[in-house]
Amino acid sequence: MARENIRATILGFAAAIVVFAVLFYFAGVDELIDRVTMADPMYLVVIFGITLLWLLSWGTSLKTVLGVLGVRISVTRAFLVFTGAMFSNNITPFGQAGGEPVTALLISRSTNTEYETGLAAIASVDTLNFVPSITIALIGAGYYATEVTLGRNLEIALVAVVGLAIGVPATVYVAWQRRYDLERRIIRALTPVIRTIARYVPRVPVPSADGIKRRINGFFRSIERVGRNPRGLVVALLLSGFGWFCQMVALWLAFHAIGVPIAFSIALFVVPIGAIAGVTPLPGGAGGIEWALAILVAAASSAVSFEAATAGVVVFRGFIYWVPTLLGGLVMGVESAQGRRA
Repeated sequence: MARENIRATILGFAAAIVVFAVLFYFAGVDELIDRVTMADPMYLVVIFGITLLWLLSWGTSLKTVLGVLGVRISVTRAFLVFTGAMFSNNITPFGQAGGEPVTALLISRSTNTEYETGLAAIASVDTLNFVPSITIALIGAGYYATEVTLGRNLEIALVAVVGLAIGVPATVYVAWQRRYDLERRIIRALTPVIRTIARYVPRVPVPSADGIKRRINGFFRSIERVGRNPRGLVVALLLSGFGWFCQMVALWLAFHAIGVPIAFSIALFVVPIGAIAGVTPLPGGAGGIEWALAILVAAASSAVSFEAATAGVVVFRGFIYWVPTLLGGLVMGVESAQGRRA
């Protein structure tokens, strides 16, 4: 299983390299290098600080959700655990969907809690992060539309955002209302799969059907506890919204750093829309997100060429992608070493 995960990661990064190569070819490698290397260092320092602030806010959101589940963790520890979560997402195909199982294991080890509690916590945080992102995107797009006439590409993007703003909450609501039936279906579907896989994994005992049912029940009960705590939900949503705001400021400053400023309203709606590309089978959406952001920024501002848009996005993603990946990699390395000693 571990070899299969490594193989998937290698293939994902190979695909990302190809996607980046095509992007840089169309943007012009020489001009791209010139713009990025001439970025104002003062802006870069500020962007780095804002990146850490973003990670801290979402890490504190994770701490809030864990607190609702009865798990105590310090802000510093939550920050480190969340950077580990971002590392998992950034090296795994399909982003959060692929990284959540590893993240749940990290939370479980870091807080001495059950795996399903950690999975419920990170799943809740990821779901809550969606709400403010789409809300801010709609506000930004609405404000931008009052200033200029939207082009064809932006109209399509706005329709997609509106569709997500309606469709995803509706899906979550229906799933919540039918959660007990959904739970029974998941237990019936996963029990034989888990038992079959466990038979081929070395040193892993085959779990009983009752044990699997208990763990899945534990996951759903944890989700219920989060959903029934209005105060915790509000705090987590506010922290999530602040984290998204930090990312938008970082993108806005990245274009100032290369000397091609953009309107802040553009950053408000292109960051959440670009994040949707993270669901591609690329590690953390690497390459796909850059393409989406560069196209959106160039389409939104007639004063910004595709080449300049790509340079600004490269600076922005250089911090948003690589800072949590490097920090999170250190966290995961320390956790693995401690696990082996234990």
